[in-house]
Amino acid sequence: MDENTIKETQEDETAWYVVQCKAGESFRAAENLANQNFHVFHPVLERKRRRGGKLATVSEPMFPFYLFIRLDQISSNWRPIRSTRGVLRVVSFGYVPAPVPDALIEQLQHCPHRSDGVHTRFNPGDRFQIADGPFKGLEAVFQYAKGTERAVVLLNMLQHQRSIELPSEHLL
Repeated sequence: MDENTIKETQEDETAWYVVQCKAGESFRAAENLANQNFHVFHPVLERKRRRGGKLATVSEPMFPFYLFIRLDQISSNWRPIRSTRGVLRVVSFGYVPAPVPDALIEQLQHCPHRSDGVHTRFNPGDRFQIADGPFKGLEAVFQYAKGTERAVVLLNMLQHQRSIELPSEHLL
């Protein structure tokens, strides 16, 4: 076996796994795992939130309580993962850690990780509940994004669908 064949074989034995984190500690867990030389993928979204009456951009995990880690089933040392600060456990079915398909991780790595434009989260025709504002809790149908700050949606009001324009942060 030549050196390239050995390297390819080693790469084929690695897979992505899901790590469940303690509440609010996914950033800590990602940092601590990376400090231990684990290959970690922790997708985050940049969101606009109101803080003290002002609109601020904050980073939030795309999957609260979860991150991804690339490990080798045979040669990786899995023991330090359980005792890493912020980590709860590696997601398993029975006693077998559940691998995540590489294609899914690649897709997540290449999609836009920002939500300043509604178009990254909704497609025309998607149904959702309005999260904030005077229409909070009502079901709406997404039509299109009007720039990055506003969106046009359909609301069912008085037995008729009405097209209204809302701030993007009301759709979060």
